[in-house]
Amino acid sequence: MATNDRTLAAALKAGFAALNAGDANAAAGHCREALTIDPKNPEAHFLVGLTALEMQDLKTATSAFGSVTKLAPGHAAAWAQLARAFMRMGQPVRAEQALAQAVAADSKDPAVEDLIGLVSSLLGDQLAARKWYSRATEKAPDQPGYAVNLANAMMFLGDTGAAEKTLTALLAKFGSIPQAEWLLSSIKKADDGARADGLLARAKQTADPASSAFLAYAAGKEYEDCENWDAAFDAFETGAQSKRKTVEYKEAGEEAMFGALREVFSPQWAAKSREGCDDPSPIFVVGQPRTGTTLIERIITSHSMVESAGELQQFGLSVRRLAKGDWPERISAEAVHAAADIDAKALGAEYLRASAPMRKGAPRFVDKLPGNYLNIPLIFAALPNARIVHLTRNPLDSCFSSYKQLFADAYLHSYDQAEMARHHVRYAALMNYWREVFPGRFLDISYEETVADVEPYARQLIEFLGLAWEDACLEFYRRADAVTTASAVQVREKPHTRSVGRWRRYEQQLAPMRAILSSAGLINEAGDSKT
Repeated sequence: MATNDRTLAAALKAGFAALNAGDANAAAGHCREALTIDPKNPEAHFLVGLTALEMQDLKTATSAFGSVTKLAPGHAAAWAQLARAFMRMGQPVRAEQALAQAVAADSKDPAVEDLIGLVSSLLGDQLAARKWYSRATEKAPDQPGYAVNLANAMMFLGDTGAAEKTLTALLAKFGSIPQAEWLLSSIKKADDGARADGLLARAKQTADPASSAFLAYAAGKEYEDCENWDAAFDAFETGAQSKRKTVEYKEAGEEAMFGALREVFSPQWAAKSREGCDDPSPIFVVGQPRTGTTLIERIITSHSMVESAGELQQFGLSVRRLAKGDWPERISAEAVHAAADIDAKALGAEYLRASAPMRKGAPRFVDKLPGNYLNIPLIFAALPNARIVHLTRNPLDSCFSSYKQLFADAYLHSYDQAEMARHHVRYAALMNYWREVFPGRFLDISYEETVADVEPYARQLIEFLGLAWEDACLEFYRRADAVTTASAVQVREKPHTRSVGRWRRYEQQLAPMRAILSSAGLINEAGDSKT
């Protein structure tokens, strides 16, 4: 028995070493060896789960981690890994259940605490994420990844001062960490291009596309700070090309999903009587990212009756919880069809339950997730007294603003000019369709017109929400409270038009994007919006 124990330990040690070295095939061989020696050993099954994750085999991973939790119910790491795998499979209910078990196991391992923070973030609970990241960082100050995650949560929650302090200390201690460099560049304004030169040089030299993307986008932002437009575009293009290598964007799947939205949520569907949840508190601000949604949110939440809940994933997650059947892809026609017959009242109640932790007690709250434009029919069915505000912006400015932004795990279409433009064409057509099916139900508000003359549009906005006017809504930039996006610096300035027509700085470089938008009839020859 002792010999078997030593042999098992050796197989596991070799398996974890192979996995850490990035050799999943070798790790898989050691997994088989370990399970042959002891089929009921929890760590052998845990190694199988980790190896399967490395191989993108989520089905095997969940089975393996599930075996660990049966053999060792208090195995916090397995529960946390299971929760993350369930989120990647689009199963938030099972993820929440597994996460609760991970928390109950009360592990003191900082790696487990960091993972619990990650799953909490994926579930939309950034407050919990910050708590768990803080615990991990305190216990393992020599693990820079934990501190990067903590800084990211701080930024999401609007605590940019704490984030800057954390990142500055991290870089001073460990030297260049690509993600930390990128986060810091989004907080601080560059005075010159010296740092950007170094960042871009490293971006072009590194063989790791993820690191290259972080460094290049950081350089692009700092070059723009210095109005070095040619260098900025070179950096953004380098970053986009690197990031595109790391994501799997299935444009055909997106096309099918947009088609399914129009097929399923027809005028006949909209005309059908449904009982929703009467709560009038939610206000959804939707559209494309980087189009002024934060500006509009700040105007609204400067009202004494309204608070910000941030960019919540909760509506989409609530749909997944209640829809019949599981589907692995977040963007799919199958998901749309599965959502068609959801109990509207139950959906509204579930969304309110799930979003409650992000509220502080005001009568109304803003959910500023731009992608909720895809959920407009279900929002109207589930929450008939909610209000939806849709931001419009010049298509070229809108597309370029996304192209030059590095997103965490969203907007996978935004790293190629042609893919970005074709996505925008589909989005614009869908919004036109929603206007036909739900006439007058949501408010379109122009970014360009609002920043040029805030007061009339702010008054229109507040009236649409059914609120009494308050002068504070014109002084949103004076507020010192948290802002939950990368626009934290901009929204504390007085309204300005510096970003209007920014695409013209890159007119020649954006020819591929411009051609597609022009062919679709969204812009005229001068590049101005035709809608």
